[in-house]
Amino acid sequence: MTVLLSIAMLHWVVLITPGANFVLVGQLAASGQRREALAATVGISCVTAAWATLAVLGLGVVFALHPVLRQVAQIAGGLYLLYVAWRMAAARSSGEQATQAVLRGWMPAMRTGFVTNILNPKTALFFSSVFASLLPADAPWQLVVASMVVCYLNSLCWHVLLSLVFSNHRVQRFYATQRQRMNRVCAVLVAAFGAKLLWQVSQELWSLWRTRAAAL
Repeated sequence: MTVLLSIAMLHWVVLITPGANFVLVGQLAASGQRREALAATVGISCVTAAWATLAVLGLGVVFALHPVLRQVAQIAGGLYLLYVAWRMAAARSSGEQATQAVLRGWMPAMRTGFVTNILNPKTALFFSSVFASLLPADAPWQLVVASMVVCYLNSLCWHVLLSLVFSNHRVQRFYATQRQRMNRVCAVLVAAFGAKLLWQVSQELWSLWRTRAAAL
């Protein structure tokens, strides 16, 4: 039980830190699309379970030994977030509701939540480090499975809570009066998250190039 509580606490620290998932679910709910927000939550949480499972299977070690795989995924994630931000900005400038331009219906929302989360390979590294440091070397399979279930439920509960809070009538009324400004802010935030992923990769590649150049 102590191990599960420790894993849950560390995961909650990461979850409550605002990121692209937070912005996506929050804007969908605030714009009156609670159904789409909950669908995105399902997609995000499924990826959380997938990354946790893959971390147990050793994907984090693979990413550590072969960083190019993580970098490729990170570049794809950064470009995708920039695309989503561009769609939001384009919708705002054309007078269309931003989230409706990107997401219409249950499946597109769930797919966007899934893709937004799956293209962040650092999640796998997080789970790998947490499981490696907190799970005993001879941990029984029941404890390993319970750890993955805890991470899935954490993600599901947090994003469902966001969907319910941001779909509150008061929040929606505020969003309705500030729609253009909020859409602009959300587009900038999503673009910033995407740019951050690309910047981190570029810094890694630049550092690698300098190291190899110095060795020649």
